[in-house]
Amino acid sequence: MNKIFYSLAVFFGLTAFNAAEATEIKGLPQPDLQQSSPALMELLNNRQSVRAYDKDKAIDDQTLSEILWVANGMNKRGTRTIATARNEQNLKVYVLYEDGIWFYNAADNQLEKISAENAIGFTAEQQKFVLDAPLHLIYTSSDGHWGHDHAGSAYQNVYLYATAKGLATVIRGLINTQELHRALNLSDDEFVIVHQPIGYPK
Repeated sequence: MNKIFYSLAVFFGLTAFNAAEATEIKGLPQPDLQQSSPALMELLNNRQSVRAYDKDKAIDDQTLSEILWVANGMNKRGTRTIATARNEQNLKVYVLYEDGIWFYNAADNQLEKISAENAIGFTAEQQKFVLDAPLHLIYTSSDGHWGHDHAGSAYQNVYLYATAKGLATVIRGLINTQELHRALNLSDDEFVIVHQPIGYPK
């Protein structure tokens, strides 16, 4: 009996180790909450949609961390940086890079790689300018009633952050939602809402 128990413990221990090993994790720097930036009214006055990006200028990890935090991070109260109906917090943010698709785990402030597929092309089937952006956010939800509102709060936060940091961004709906749904491995009750490319202005 003890041998059987020991064998099962070893099996499940190795299985858990292999599962953890299979997920590629990228830790992010903590957002700098003390940084100075223009006042809110000035940011709102300067906010604009920009569709031309410097494809040779990458976004560093500190800036990436802060973009994701303002979009859907965890604040000091343990809730999101955006308001959510009934505090359900069911908005998800994915990052598309050429090397694959990453899920933003706000609780642990890290990116988790879910696929090695380059899915950026599914965002640019009708507007090729987006291919120059170094960073692509995809917003998804399972809440058919409030999901779009939550995404709107998230991408407006990103707009304001981008304005403060001299970044360029635009919100887009001309994307292949079916292919993105597949690539992101979403469940049947989840859906792709919108795409937000981000980069430095050209």
